[in-house]
Amino acid sequence: MKQAKIRLYVEHPLGPGQSVPLNKDQAHYLFGVMRLTVGDAVALFNGRDGEFVAEVAEAGKRRGTLLCVAQTKPLQMPPDLWLCFAPIKKARTDFIVEKAAEMGAARIQPMQTEFTNSERIRRDRLQAHAVEAAEQCGGTFVPEVADLTRLDRLLADWPEDRQIMFCDEALVGAAEALGAVEGDKWAILIGPEGGFSPRERERLHAMENAHAVSLGPRILRADTAAVAAMTVWQQHLGDWG
Repeated sequence: MKQAKIRLYVEHPLGPGQSVPLNKDQAHYLFGVMRLTVGDAVALFNGRDGEFVAEVAEAGKRRGTLLCVAQTKPLQMPPDLWLCFAPIKKARTDFIVEKAAEMGAARIQPMQTEFTNSERIRRDRLQAHAVEAAEQCGGTFVPEVADLTRLDRLLADWPEDRQIMFCDEALVGAAEALGAVEGDKWAILIGPEGGFSPRERERLHAMENAHAVSLGPRILRADTAAVAAMTVWQQHLGDWG
């Protein structure tokens, strides 16, 4: 079999000998854009069964079929980490979702804060960005992008066993304190442009399982802060070690 140069996310179950039907868009991409033909190889993953190499069994303009041959990667689950962020401008929100998927978030939670400028999101579009990021970075898991939720409602139902890394732009300190906190369930909270409101900051500081950290001596843009925060968390508590 030829070496697979294309990775494709599918929703169909994967396994040795499993046939995978393609929809119109997938068939157009593989056969119309990438010019694959019968016998060519494609790497498939569905977020549940790991990665499989498959060969093209049927190639048409509007449909096609792939046949799974062998597993090439097991399912690699990320740490139990949520990235909770306030949506900003469209392209920068897309960037946050893509980088969260690449860097190992298990769940991506858009949240509406008092200073959030965007009052709604296209969850399906953001989920597609998470899928695309997993396709490109070699991941076998795709994090769920949840519906936009108000921060006060999110905190009202917050599980007691999930720790919070609260990125407080008003704080200048170190993140080493995270290493002393027990627990393998975490969430990172990133505020909008303008930061969290005083009321929101006060509420977070009052929570026993919220741990305020600084991301350095300079105020970062929200999209930069998301990447910086995930880097800090992964290095201290995640699976980068």
